[in-house]
Amino acid sequence: NLLPMQRKSKISASRKLMLKSLMVAKAKEELEQEVLVKEEEKQKYLAEKAPPLNTGGFSLAQLQDLCRELHAKIDVVDEERYDIEAKVMLNTREIKDLNIKVLDLRGKFKRPNLRRVRVSADAILRSLLGSKHKVSMDLRANLKSVKKEDTEKKRPVEDSDWRKNVEAMSGMEGRKKMFDAAKGSAQ
Repeated sequence: NLLPMQRKSKISASRKLMLKSLMVAKAKEELEQEVLVKEEEKQKYLAEKAPPLNTGGFSLAQLQDLCRELHAKIDVVDEERYDIEAKVMLNTREIKDLNIKVLDLRGKFKRPNLRRVRVSADAILRSLLGSKHKVSMDLRANLKSVKKEDTEKKRPVEDSDWRKNVEAMSGMEGRKKMFDAAKGSAQ
């Protein structure tokens, strides 16, 4: 009873299932295509950066020179990799330190418990306007004054004993009298 009414879907369950299976098949196809594209890019990059070695017909001295060249290139790449790793570690350490600082700063400043302070309208105006404030505001002066005697005259006091009127007010006639009396006093 308390749960909101659920709208019936405009698509049947079999249609939904078919659409889901089509979406999954399309996603699977796109994923396979993405893997193929990545593999092609990798092969292209490797062919460009590291061409295949033709060692056929090289003498021992030429092979040793080729090995020295490859070792030099490997050393350069390792140095670059090491520099990049050092930068990344430095940045992560700096990020951790800054996060710790942020958490420390958040923890240091606690919000104080606010207390209710009574301030008069004059004090508020004085704080807002400064020394320009010369008019005193008496908020009670604008209130309408009500005399106590007027309210007592409007509401007549019934001093009669309620037990005397029980039989007279019982039944529909008594209710009609009460209704008429209330209607008459309201007008």
